[in-house]
This record gives sequence, C-alpha cells and structure tokens, in this order.
Amino acid sequence: MWEWVWEGIRSGIVTTAYPAREETASGVSPGFPTDLPRTFAAAGEASVAASCCPTEALLSEDQQVVLREPRCIHCYRCLRQTETPLAWQWQGNYEWAVSPHPRVELAKKFGRSFRRSLHLRILDAGACGACLSEIEQLNKPYYNMHRLGFFVTPTPRDADVLVVAGPMTEHMRQPLLSAYEAMPTPKAVLALGACAIFGGVFGTSFASMGGVASLIPVDILVPGCPPPPLAILHALLALIGRVEPAACELNSSSPGGERGD
Repeated sequence: MWEWVWEGIRSGIVTTAYPAREETASGVSPGFPTDLPRTFAAAGEASVAASCCPTEALLSEDQQVVLREPRCIHCYRCLRQTETPLAWQWQGNYEWAVSPHPRVELAKKFGRSFRRSLHLRILDAGACGACLSEIEQLNKPYYNMHRLGFFVTPTPRDADVLVVAGPMTEHMRQPLLSAYEAMPTPKAVLALGACAIFGGVFGTSFASMGGVASLIPVDILVPGCPPPPLAILHALLALIGRVEPAACELNSSSPGGERGD
C-alpha cells in the first residue's frame, strides 16, 4: 500500500489544467482540416474532389471545395484518397463546440448559479459506443469533470443538460421525448458527435432519424466521430458561459440549420 502512496506523491497531480491552461499532452485529437476552402480550375473538378467525403462534410460550391465541420468524421479520405490531396494539415485543437443559436441567447439559458453545479443526463440514442466511451473518460482522474462542477445524474428529473449520443434511432424516439419532458427548466440539449448532429455514417433511414434536432431543440453541437473528452468539456463550459463556443457558421445546409437558426 505504501508503494501506491509514494507513487502518488511522486507523480503529483496529473489532472489536465484545461480550461485554465491549454492542454499540450500527446494524444489530443488532430481536429479538422485547415487548408480549405480549396479553389479548382473548373466546377467539375471541385465536385469530383468533394465526392471522396462519405458524409458530405466537403461541399462543392462553384469552383471551390468548402468544409462543413459538424459533418467531419476524421476519416482522412480528403488526404489519402484523392489524386491531389485537399488538405495537408489538421488543427491541433479541441475547442469545437458550436451553437446554432446566437451567443447572447445561449448565455441566457443558465445563470451564474449553474457555473459550478451542472447535472448531465446521458442518453444513448443508438450510439456505436465510441462517444459514450469518451464521456466515460470525463469521470476519470485525468479529466475529472467534477472539479469544474459537472456531474452525471441517473434521472432526467435532476438534470440540467441532456447529452445525446447516436443517430436518433426510431426505437429511442419516445424515451428521448420522455426524458426531455421530465427535465426541469432551464434545460439544454447537447448533441454529442456526428451521429447526434446529422446521423453520421448512418445517415437518415427507416431506422435512423438523422440527428436529435429532428425531435427536440439543440443548444450546442460537439462535432467529431467521436469528439475527444476536451471537446466535450469545452461544450459544457460554453453552455454556462465560462468559455466562448467555436466560430463555425451554420446555415441551411449545415446540421442544425433545418430548425431555422
């Protein structure tokens, strides 16, 4: 036992310093491509280049290929499966969370009393398990979300934020609505990962509704497949106004835009 005590003293505090300081440890997700938009000589060339993306994160507009970050699943096809790579670098950050609502509206959702006490209800809407695994890391010593005032609750009646992962399967439609209706106000919804935002690689089908926004209003989106723990922390901090959400334009052709945001 004393060996473990000594090891703890020797290693010191290993919890990440984020958000007080930038995380520089190895293993942080590479983020998104940085070399877009890309201009081609002809519109046809741009369309062919964009066709390598399985989730339409790359969009052809006239002679340009532009990136819709919420749809990116980090498959690297734009780098590896085109004759002329569309991207040569990836962002080395993790602050990806964006809101389909104006910043002022998001800030009004929760008051200062929630800044150190926010309870989360995690809902699996047909997820493959990757996003849920990343959420699990938040409860472990390195990320330790409790130090920031974030806690998981087993009941929606005690929850402030509904965290939804998965492409919103038909079988989870009613459980999602029941959980959302049971939550007290003020309440928020966090769409976690590409599947919860627009359906991900599963898309929309007889079994998948293509994202949680098709059923209930979403307050913040966390892109990625899956998003890393620091990206999830950034989303939660943005919800309570302790950090700014990422600057990512959402329009009618982007996830969340179908609600008129």
